[in-house]
Amino acid sequence: MTAPLFTTLGCRLNAYETEAMKALANEAGLSGAVVVNTCAVTSEAVRKARQEIRRLRRENPQARLIVTGCAAQTEPQTFSAMPEVDAVIGNTEKMTPQTWKTLAADFIGETEAVMVDDIMSVTETAGHLIDGFGTRSRAYVQVQNGCDHRCTFCIIPYGRGNSRSVPVGVVVDQIKRLVDKGYNEVVLTGVDLTSWGADLPAQPKLGDLVMRILKLVPDLPRLRISSIDSIEVDDNLLAAIATEARLMPHLHLSLQHGDDLILKRMKRRHLRDDAIRFAEEARKLRPEMTFGADIIAGFPTETEAHFENSLKLVDECNLTWLHVFPYSPRPGTPAARMPAVKGPAIRDRAARLRAAGAAQVQKHLAGQVGRTHSILMESPDMGRTEQFTEVRFASPQTEGAIVTTRITGQTGTTLIV
Repeated sequence: MTAPLFTTLGCRLNAYETEAMKALANEAGLSGAVVVNTCAVTSEAVRKARQEIRRLRRENPQARLIVTGCAAQTEPQTFSAMPEVDAVIGNTEKMTPQTWKTLAADFIGETEAVMVDDIMSVTETAGHLIDGFGTRSRAYVQVQNGCDHRCTFCIIPYGRGNSRSVPVGVVVDQIKRLVDKGYNEVVLTGVDLTSWGADLPAQPKLGDLVMRILKLVPDLPRLRISSIDSIEVDDNLLAAIATEARLMPHLHLSLQHGDDLILKRMKRRHLRDDAIRFAEEARKLRPEMTFGADIIAGFPTETEAHFENSLKLVDECNLTWLHVFPYSPRPGTPAARMPAVKGPAIRDRAARLRAAGAAQVQKHLAGQVGRTHSILMESPDMGRTEQFTEVRFASPQTEGAIVTTRITGQTGTTLIV
């Protein structure tokens, strides 16, 4: 029996779900297959998925090739029409044991080549009990899936469905298991993390979940939360930022732009002053707080003046880790019908944003030299600080351990000890 080969494209949640799929496929006895877990966040992501599928087919001519993930969910016919593809399964189906049993029993023949149902009809998200992935130091726990918002540039709700939350008891039990297995850091992940709890009884907030985890899992050394919508941050999350040292001082903000008119055209729920106010408040509560952010360059109708407001936001929010996305239209979204910015201008603005981000990283690194940090080791010679800054060690350390030491310098985008 040849274990399936899995390839993951896109976000950390996809990577998490790939690990869950591996377990399901192995339990089902699926053999001799290649599985591609796709991303649909941009048109470029879909193009890369098709490119990856063709490459994998060339390298695995006898394998049975399965395509899943967000692009498979939103464009099933695109992938089923590819001669390289044997089966397409949706985002709900990929997490179901029966799907993998069916594929293992009769890959093609009686099995449908396309198994993609209406994602909007899904009302629950199971807590997939995997043992973490990546290094032995950090585990990711999916607590939420889907999104109830309809930003004009985004196809993801049509790939992930509406927002669904994993109950707090399931989350806590999984984190306890992970701590028992030796993980020193857990990251809460989801599509729209700050919407967690809205579909649960009593409608708890993300801050309630964070507080419960920290109270009920006292042996967990470090808790992180991944990308959040700052306008939806609740009082308990602010309280956790202020008082809980085990909650890491690093937040990735879904900002997308720095101009109010473009934010409205994006159908975002915040304005630039909201973003600045939140960054100031979080830093007042936790002075060592660092921010990452998603920013789109060249959104339709964006003028140079609009773009300058995004550029200024990098300084005004003191952002450190930028994820810059040159806008690319997604068919089926309202933004795809808006007047487009020319390609050279989009590329130029994205480059200028990245340059601003690179300058912020250098400023951040310079400010850490001479400070003492608790560093979680991801490998014998590399770990990350509480703010997720990479640190290189001259002598080997224990992978997964938390090492407290003084930063002596920097090189490139890395701190050194």
